[in-house]
Amino acid sequence: MRIGSRIAIAVLAVIAATGIAAAKEWKTVRIGTEGAYAPFNFFDSDKQLQGFDVDIAKAVCEKMRVECTFVAQDWDGIIPALQAGKYDAIFASMSITDERKKVIDFSNKYYDVPSAFFAPKDSGITDSSPEALKGKVLGAQSSTIQANHLEENYKDSEIKLYPTQEEVNLDLVAGRIDALLVDKLVGVDWVEKTEDGKCCAQAGADVPLGGGVGAGVRQEDQDLK
Repeated sequence: MRIGSRIAIAVLAVIAATGIAAAKEWKTVRIGTEGAYAPFNFFDSDKQLQGFDVDIAKAVCEKMRVECTFVAQDWDGIIPALQAGKYDAIFASMSITDERKKVIDFSNKYYDVPSAFFAPKDSGITDSSPEALKGKVLGAQSSTIQANHLEENYKDSEIKLYPTQEEVNLDLVAGRIDALLVDKLVGVDWVEKTEDGKCCAQAGADVPLGGGVGAGVRQEDQDLK
């Protein structure tokens, strides 16, 4: 997906909707992101972080008039690393959920996108309901709302979880899973822009999950919320 046309609107929305611009005497804000979730956060060919989350974070730091530095962190450890002080905020397409709000705080959401199943084009999968996918092997990235959704609602399917989205994609291509569940725009970016992704397409209707994506901060850092 070409996200450039949406960046300006979303940047204005997140800055207007949060209290970040009124933060205390911050000189530098360290931003944690995964760097493995295109088109939202990823490393380009020059090993520089790019993507929508990165652009949003830079715009917020500019509004705060602080230096913005980025720290790449594996997804499974992204909240523990925030709590441990490795960085000050998470901009990593993290969905706002009640479970996560028990341990960190969030800004207002800066984007909202449904999830979707993706499967090989010749799979014959057109219905992504639990009944239709009974007996199928389904994949998702671990510690995500998609993983939780599969585990809670697809009891008659085999669920396989992976540390990164790339590993989920590779197992779909290799035939080790029948379908994957991911943020729709991440799936669309994969099938439209990568050689591996050409094998696959969205299977079934959109799946609305979560309360939108926000920036995560430590509960004690209310001035960054």
